[in-house]
Amino acid sequence: MNIYDVSEHAHVSIATVSRVINGNPNVSEKTRKRVLDVMKELGYTPNVFARSLGLNTMKTIGIMCADSSDPWLAEAIYYLEKELRGNGYDSLLCCTGYLPETKKKYLELLRSKRVDAIILTGSHYIEAKPKDNAYLLEAAKDLPIMLVNGQLDGEQIYSTVCDDHAAVYDAALRLYRSGRSSVLYLYSGNSFSNLNKLSGYRDAVRDAGFMVRDELMVLCSKDLDAAMERLDTISRSGVYFDAVLASEDILAVGAVKYADKAGLKIPKDLSIIGYNNSILSKCTTPEITSVDNKVESICITTVNTLMKVLEEGNVPGKTTITPELIKRGTTNF
Repeated sequence: MNIYDVSEHAHVSIATVSRVINGNPNVSEKTRKRVLDVMKELGYTPNVFARSLGLNTMKTIGIMCADSSDPWLAEAIYYLEKELRGNGYDSLLCCTGYLPETKKKYLELLRSKRVDAIILTGSHYIEAKPKDNAYLLEAAKDLPIMLVNGQLDGEQIYSTVCDDHAAVYDAALRLYRSGRSSVLYLYSGNSFSNLNKLSGYRDAVRDAGFMVRDELMVLCSKDLDAAMERLDTISRSGVYFDAVLASEDILAVGAVKYADKAGLKIPKDLSIIGYNNSILSKCTTPEITSVDNKVESICITTVNTLMKVLEEGNVPGKTTITPELIKRGTTNF
């Protein structure tokens, strides 16, 4: 069944059927009811693409994330979809992986679906080299691009970020002020967020009166067993550390496992701080002190900003959310 069948059975013009589908008020209630009754009788569902021609909107937002199995990204997707649904919008989710060419492919796929905007979830979409972000700037000429915990300056690009630099800076300083002298920073990549965290760590080390040492800034795959083994290897090589500050909770869990394997008491012998305040931070004994980077607030703010953009309101290009350190059993300050 199509719009022509509805028109014929309801004895009205195709234009009238279109007006009913699009909610146009210039249709009498009697006619509107007749058309709706015929649509129900025929089992006709309006094609969303056809409806968008009248409304000038798909009422659909594209969401991209690198890896939906990542706890933080999975939680972010949940809040984004919930907020979009509450504002009357559907969503299309694409899990892109981390390769630049795949990210571009999925962004073009969403654009071909004529979504009203695209939300990029996580900071992995912002590359260090400006030329690698050109495709985002080009896409933003046609529709709003929303960045969740990533930042890129450009027309129709809007960022909502956690102050990762300040969060790691504060966490590291707390460790030093609690008596720690050698804080090892364990991180998982070179995304926009990770680079800001690493910068916060370096600044805290300097301000605490210590030298920044390369052997205490450790890159590790995002895997708890890999983190445990990495710390064990570093310790056996003779590098001393009495605290671990991790860029992800999963790495902090690996640090707890390392301490147990090495016979270290937490937090007496080794203090540990994670990041994201995910469910993983509560899955160890003791539970892990972690930075809450306010994923719910970031996502709600992103959607609220997007709604204002779609309503052609005046909104800032960047909104910063303040993180909070949640103290648990792996620290003694």
